Amino acid sequence: MSAGTGTETATATATSTAAAPVGATVTAVGRMTSLARAELTLLARSRATFFAAVFVPLVLPLSLRSTVEDMDLKEAGLSIGSVILPSAVGFSLLFAVYSALVSVYAARREELVLKRLRTGELRDAEILTGAAVPSVLIGLVQCLVLTVACAALMDVGTPQAPLLAVVGLVVGLVMWPALAAVTASFSRSVEGAQVAAMPLLLVSMLASGTVVPFEVMPDRVATVCELLPLSPVITLIRGGWTGSLSGYEALGAVATALAWTVLAVFAVRKWFRWEPRR
Repeated sequence: MSAGTGTETATATATSTAAAPVGATVTAVGRMTSLARAELTLLARSRATFFAAVFVPLVLPLSLRSTVEDMDLKEAGLSIGSVILPSAVGFSLLFAVYSALVSVYAARREELVLKRLRTGELRDAEILTGAAVPSVLIGLVQCLVLTVACAALMDVGTPQAPLLAVVGLVVGLVMWPALAAVTASFSRSVEGAQVAAMPLLLVSMLASGTVVPFEVMPDRVATVCELLPLSPVITLIRGGWTGSLSGYEALGAVATALAWTVLAVFAVRKWFRWEPRR
């Protein structure tokens, strides 16, 4: 799932973005918007990354249904829809945001795009944020589409605590780009970045309440799994729909998400590599 579209194309885009007229991008928002527009063009040209980001999260919830139907959900107070809907959001965060951005950051670094952007008026945080905007928007649109589809097709109904669901989605859209930047920091190539992303991707899919809800796990296993970075997102969104999440549990999930976000931002500031390893 390589995000590279050719060194010359990416470099030219970076150069034109960094050298844009000052009057056109005098604000941080303007600079990031210009970079996001260029990044969206490059992402669309990378067919493998674009396919994985756009279509894989739409298919996975359908394949999950047969597994969920075999579970004993009534004792846990859950329904098929209340399991699959948060899982669909989780898949979007993992593939459309995290996996795609790991490739994007690694590819732009290896093509020296990030290095060139730093010589312009863009600040480090603006570069990383601007590059993340297209993937985050794709993930957001996917989450909204999947939520509406699940609510309509699986008779989930309306959320009992919508604020919790919104908070869960927002913290996920903030946390996972930062985790993608951390993962890309420890790779030497685009291919290596995808390999580096697989452990967290697989663990999050299997143990964060996406495939198997915490309510049907053994208590000790669930306690450990709830500490994974995707877990608070799933917990908040599922609790937002079912209305079964207590205030203490909601605060615990938010605290876990914030802890992962702060840790990821710290790691990016300390270890993110702007140039290829030679």
